[in-house]
Amino acid sequence: MVFGIKDIMKFLPHRYPFLLVDRVLETEPLKRIVAIKNVTINEPFFQGHFPGEPIMPGVMIVEAMAQTWGILLMSSGEIDVSKNSNIRFLGIDNCRCRRAVVPGVQLRFELQAIAVKRGIWKFGGKAFVGDKIAAEAELMATM
Repeated sequence: MVFGIKDIMKFLPHRYPFLLVDRVLETEPLKRIVAIKNVTINEPFFQGHFPGEPIMPGVMIVEAMAQTWGILLMSSGEIDVSKNSNIRFLGIDNCRCRRAVVPGVQLRFELQAIAVKRGIWKFGGKAFVGDKIAAEAELMATM
């Protein structure tokens, strides 16, 4: 299923400047998701990271990956989004930032479920610029 920004805002509580997903391209409910973020010079973090050589902070890329997974969980139909349910980030493993992400590129997030135990989801994914991996990580979250 494809989601635009209005749909994404129904599923996530995040808003500017912290909403970091622009569009969902593919979903397989509770299994996998592909989404994008258009990285522009107007992002507030570029003012200080770094003046004269703007680079998207790795933690912001990881946050965007976590938001992407949140969209998948909230859009699954398994969760009543009208009850203001929030997903809580619990941890990160095996995180690697492989290349700089600069203004003018499009980040593509590809995430998939690894396991779910006692209400804790473990999911893994990668962020790409074109066909090159920009970052990868395994993340954990719960409701």
